[in-house]
Amino acid sequence: MHNVSSLKDPAVLCYARPESCRSRRNVYVDVALEEIGNEEATYKVVPCTVPTESFSLRDYVDESETLNKLVQLGVALWKLEQRPNVGTMLLKLDFETDVVPRLVFLKRIGVENSGLAYILSRNPFILKEDVDHLQSRVNYLVSKKFSPETVASMVTRAPYLLNFSVKRIDNRLAFYQSQLRLNPSTTRDIVARLPRLLCGSLEPVKENLKVCQIELGFKENEIQHIVTRVPNVLSMNKQKLTQTFHYIHNTMKVPHHLIVKFPQVFNSRLLRIQERHLFLAYLGKAQYAPDQPNYVALDRFVSLPNEAFCAELASATLDDFIAFQKTM
Repeated sequence: MHNVSSLKDPAVLCYARPESCRSRRNVYVDVALEEIGNEEATYKVVPCTVPTESFSLRDYVDESETLNKLVQLGVALWKLEQRPNVGTMLLKLDFETDVVPRLVFLKRIGVENSGLAYILSRNPFILKEDVDHLQSRVNYLVSKKFSPETVASMVTRAPYLLNFSVKRIDNRLAFYQSQLRLNPSTTRDIVARLPRLLCGSLEPVKENLKVCQIELGFKENEIQHIVTRVPNVLSMNKQKLTQTFHYIHNTMKVPHHLIVKFPQVFNSRLLRIQERHLFLAYLGKAQYAPDQPNYVALDRFVSLPNEAFCAELASATLDDFIAFQKTM
């Protein structure tokens, strides 16, 4: 364990309080990637003993150059050490030969400094991937007309994306294009907005598509429209999907075609929908039919902040709404 003096080390403090390193992160990225100078080259790093059982990576930050530099980059070691075998894997890595080439690669394809820590905190296994393999997967995405900027964004938001083979990524794109009967451009747009669709299992996606058609009663072209507007419907928790639909359709009496027109409702929390509908119903303003007076459009119903919702849709004050919520 660290003694009192060792806890004054910035890297250790950063590990103990992850938020404290945010302001220094961009500086640390450049420092971590710079070449070793003559003075540093004379410093002999004593290899740390690889633990054989449960441990805290904090105990090895001072001894391991790799862990120390990862902390400086802002990587959340406290998250990684909770995952089986990851701590041991990191301790076996050499920073210059294993980590730096992957960091340089990620920066070269356009990943921002702030994205490096995010990626490594969630997918440390990218440090074991061959750089040539990583590049081939980027080349494939570019060949499918994803712009370099889009690829960088996708890699940042879906850290495991480049761990998958070109064949698997190609199969995923083909699945969505075929299953939803989309053209290549629309398929690209969907996965660019929700790149984790290329990473996860297809079984939940198939299940949600089946639920939308069989249980919720949407037509094929309606499902296509919903998914292109709200891709998250494909990977959404099945219970949330069905509960949201049944409340809007059966309780609020909103027909299918209006839900299709405003599919953003599926992104909203069910409690938010319930509270707002009940408040409008209490005031006699729960009118969702476009051809009726005081019509409330579903997109504004779910998207407006509470104060604007009260003033513009309920003709009430925020205090009125808060008081009503307390009665629920």
